[in-house]
Amino acid sequence: MLNLATLNQTVGNAIKLGQPAISVDTKKKENIGNFKNNGKEYAEKGKPVEVSMHDFPDKTLGKVVPYGVYDIGQNKGWVSVGISSDTAQFAVNSIRTWWHSMGKNSYVDTNEIFVTADCGGSNGYRVRLWKHELQKLSDELKLKITVCHFPPGTSKWNKIEHKLFSYISKNWRGRPLVTTETVINLIGSTTTNTGLKVMAVMDKNNYKTGIEISDEDFAEINISVSDFHPEWNYTISPRVV
Repeated sequence: MLNLATLNQTVGNAIKLGQPAISVDTKKKENIGNFKNNGKEYAEKGKPVEVSMHDFPDKTLGKVVPYGVYDIGQNKGWVSVGISSDTAQFAVNSIRTWWHSMGKNSYVDTNEIFVTADCGGSNGYRVRLWKHELQKLSDELKLKITVCHFPPGTSKWNKIEHKLFSYISKNWRGRPLVTTETVINLIGSTTTNTGLKVMAVMDKNNYKTGIEISDEDFAEINISVSDFHPEWNYTISPRVV
C-alpha cells in the first residue's frame, strides 16, 4: 500500500502546484451493431428495443476501442475512440490529442504532466513502445512526463475507472451501440452531479501491432527513475537537440 500512498501524494502535490495530473486506461472493446447492451433503459410499454440474438462481431462495423484520459484535478474526461488496435502508439496519441484539445488551454504555464496508469495493457510498465512514444511526445511538447504505475492487482484504484468509465457505462446502459457516432455521442453526453465533463473523438488511425523497440533506440530514452520501485515510477524528459 506504500506505493499507493506515494502515488496519491505525487498526484496531490501536482494538483496543488497547478500542474496536470491525469489518469489513463483503455475501456473494454465494444462491438458496433444492434447488439444487447447490459442494463435497463426506459421504453414504451410493449415496445422493447429489439436486438440481435447473437453477439458475433459485425465484420463490416467491427469494434471500437475507447482510450480515456481523466483530468483528476479538473474532473474532466477525454476519450479517443479507436477503430484499430489497442497499442502503445494509440495510448500515447490519445494523451497527445487530449493535451492539444483540452490540456494546454488549462495548464498554460506547466512544465510537466503527471500520468497514473495500470501496470499492464498498452500503457504497461514493461511495454518499451509505451516509453518510446512518451519520449516522442515529451520532445514534441517540450514537457516532462512523469508516470506512476499502480501495482499489480490494484487497478481498481485508478481514478479513471470509477470517476469516468463507470459513468460512461451507466449513461449508455441498455442502449445498442449501433454506430461509432452513437458511441461518441453517448460518451460525450456523460455527466455527473459533481460536474464531470467529457469530450470524445474518433481516432481513425491504423495502429500496427508487434512493433519492437531495439536496445539502441530504447537506450536513447531520456528517463530518470524513482528510488522507490523504479520500474513503476519514472520521468521522461525532453531530449536536447
